[in-house]
Amino acid sequence: MDLVLTLSCPDRIGIVYAVTGALVEHGCTIVTSNQFGDERSSLFFMRVRVRGEPGTTVVDALRGDLGTVASRFRMTWELHDSRERPRMLVMVSRQGHCLNDLLYRHRTGSLNVDIAAVVSNHRDLEGLVAWHDIPFHHLPVTDATRADAEASLLGLTDSYDAEVVVLARYMQVLSPSLCQKLAGRIINIHHSLLPSFKGARPYQQAYEKGVKIIGATAHYVTPKLDEGPIIEQEFVRVDHTYDAQRLIATGRDLEALALARAIEWHFDRRVLLNGDRTVVFR
Repeated sequence: MDLVLTLSCPDRIGIVYAVTGALVEHGCTIVTSNQFGDERSSLFFMRVRVRGEPGTTVVDALRGDLGTVASRFRMTWELHDSRERPRMLVMVSRQGHCLNDLLYRHRTGSLNVDIAAVVSNHRDLEGLVAWHDIPFHHLPVTDATRADAEASLLGLTDSYDAEVVVLARYMQVLSPSLCQKLAGRIINIHHSLLPSFKGARPYQQAYEKGVKIIGATAHYVTPKLDEGPIIEQEFVRVDHTYDAQRLIATGRDLEALALARAIEWHFDRRVLLNGDRTVVFR
């Protein structure tokens, strides 16, 4: 077996000793171990990857003992089999650069996750998705149909057993209700280093301000628009020679890279929520 354990709890003496003791008791070899104690929140975070003899009975017994440790330390914890390929839904509108990058990574095997389906409020990218032999679902959104579209999205998430919904430049605001139902399960890419240049035409705004750095932000979605916990940010230095179109082209590359990296880290169980922030064990 090849497992990844992640946990967070109030910081106190004895956490690592108790956790590693339970792992060793069940014949687990610790491959990597990362810990962080946050003085700001007084919380402790840990990610441990272990290997051991295969067998459902062993894993079930390990879960039982870890549950006992978790109760003692008031832990939030998860245990994942790293050999299993998780599944995600990708949502997109008309800009296809992030989707195209994810489809390529998926096709070449460099993204260790299955793209179960692509959902869009437009049909512009249907042909691209079909070429990759991935199901495409058209869910048009208007003020009158928004609630039905979101209900359909939840249905697709369940039917495809998708752990995460990825907004790969999906240009619709999700309702607070949907954000709460999928809390910690929606990853978005934003076209700037948040919180700068919100709203329409961000690169035009950047050009007009004469910025020296542009970037992109991958974050979890919350009911507060573009204020969710940040997973990853990518940036590049620019100068006066960049016009708006060159900024746009450069920004698209940054968006694709930041989003792919955030997805990789999420499914590698390297990202732990810490209130409105994240702990990322790279």
